[in-house]
Amino acid sequence: MHKLNQLVAVALAVLASTAAFSQQGNARGPIGESPYNIISGWHVPFAGPGFSFGGNSGIWAESADRIIIAQRGETVLPYPIPDDFPGFAGALGINVLQVTNRRTWNNCLFTVNGDGELLELWDQWDYLCEGSDGPGPHRVRISPYDPESRIWLVNETFSQIYVFSNDGSELLATYGEKGVSGDDETHFGRPQDVAFLPDGRILIADGLDNNRIMVMDNDMNYLGEFGGKGDGPGQTNTIHAVAVGPDGLVFVLDRSGGRVNVFRSTDNPTQFDFVRAIGELTLPLDIIVNENDFWITDLGPLRFSNYDFEGELKYTWLVPLALPDGYIEVHTFSVDPDGNLYGGDNQYGRTQKFVAKPGSGPELLIEPPWTGL
Repeated sequence: MHKLNQLVAVALAVLASTAAFSQQGNARGPIGESPYNIISGWHVPFAGPGFSFGGNSGIWAESADRIIIAQRGETVLPYPIPDDFPGFAGALGINVLQVTNRRTWNNCLFTVNGDGELLELWDQWDYLCEGSDGPGPHRVRISPYDPESRIWLVNETFSQIYVFSNDGSELLATYGEKGVSGDDETHFGRPQDVAFLPDGRILIADGLDNNRIMVMDNDMNYLGEFGGKGDGPGQTNTIHAVAVGPDGLVFVLDRSGGRVNVFRSTDNPTQFDFVRAIGELTLPLDIIVNENDFWITDLGPLRFSNYDFEGELKYTWLVPLALPDGYIEVHTFSVDPDGNLYGGDNQYGRTQKFVAKPGSGPELLIEPPWTGL
């Protein structure tokens, strides 16, 4: 009987270990609890009857009371809709990334206030996404060095980048030829992101087809490029995001390659030297760089991970899948000047707001992106 009890204890230990491993997957330590609380039901629905949010692919928290959101259209809901429907398609078991036959290109760009309520709806720009047979809008960014705070929207499917006035009333510029993928100085191949250097240069993550970082001047004239497809130093398989840090550092997130490539700018405005690759990642999604470290979201399992610039993993916290407050993926995240965190879910279809738990140390909280200002 004693031996049987030992065997049972061993079996239970193995099961517990297996369960813990399946939960942590490729997540590495130190792994701790989230330093944030989610404000449940924060993103207030505004779609018309029979529709809900689509994939929230781009977010920029300009202030604590103005958050710019790009979504991949809206989702057509099944009928009838339950009385307790919370307003996002994931609650009905719909994955808005995968169920593309329910996608309609409505209300692709809008802002919400600090309570998640609709502030500005820019549906006059929906035509920029209409006819897309792919995911469409991918990132929203604003240069911290731009006195006009123009809004940049990257459209992956049409291989274009749009620049809007800050109030959303004007389309100021369009870069790239609609639906034409190219690798020359004026075309993109499914671009993913844009970042801004303090000296005015603009970096384009021309990421899925070309695996290059294009270097542009302040007027979006081509200067040069770096990177390239492959597994060698400084190469990538699919660039999904790019960010700028102190001391001329540039961070290129390689989604399929499972790493972050770090480069450093030089006296030559078109040359960026490869420094190191960081992370044994699964499917990294987005990045925010701070003064001495950076945060990424990664899948397998979904998590936020914090690395220093030398590549040491400082902290990881897991993001639960379970509803009502879970995520399938944090495709994009942004932090407002007050330190509130916002994460866009590209599969459940909504944005959520995270606020720091009382007593959370500043070393565990994500700061707004580094600017050097």
